[in-house]
Amino acid sequence: MVHDGNDHREIIPVNYTLLISELQINRKMKEIGEKIREDFKGEKPILIGVLNGAFLFLADLIRYIDMDLEIDFIRISSYGNDHESSGHIKVLKPLNADIKDRSVIVIEDIVDSGLSIQFLERMLSAFRPKKLSFATLLHKPSKTKTDITLDYVGFEVEDKYVVGYGLDDQQLKRNLRNIYIIKP
Repeated sequence: MVHDGNDHREIIPVNYTLLISELQINRKMKEIGEKIREDFKGEKPILIGVLNGAFLFLADLIRYIDMDLEIDFIRISSYGNDHESSGHIKVLKPLNADIKDRSVIVIEDIVDSGLSIQFLERMLSAFRPKKLSFATLLHKPSKTKTDITLDYVGFEVEDKYVVGYGLDDQQLKRNLRNIYIIKP
């Protein structure tokens, strides 16, 4: 969703370099939303946002999905305040929805090692959904260590630390409308 107001220039540090603009993000969300609508025609899928990072992507994405759907959230942690995944995943907020025999689309902000996706796939499959799909705004294929399937990918990016549009830098900068690379 393009905004006319504040562009956040005053809170963007000099070591941030623009990677993906708000306009590019919106175009990609429209494309993904249309594909989801096609793939789940006649159904009422449930979209599960992985907190905290995916909340913005999910909120904006559903505006491009012209069909009935449900929303739920799960919160897992593998980063803490670090820039690298620890590989140890904890569930901090479980699902509220019953996903048995439902078409489920898990919405992630970024996939790097793939360990979180693998963990979520195993965990959510135990609830016996009809179909389990995964969407991510960003994917770092060079970092992926596991065999995972991503059904909807916004952008493939290099192995750089990225921030903005829901992605944080020590819990800050999620509110930036563009995605930036942080230079050391």
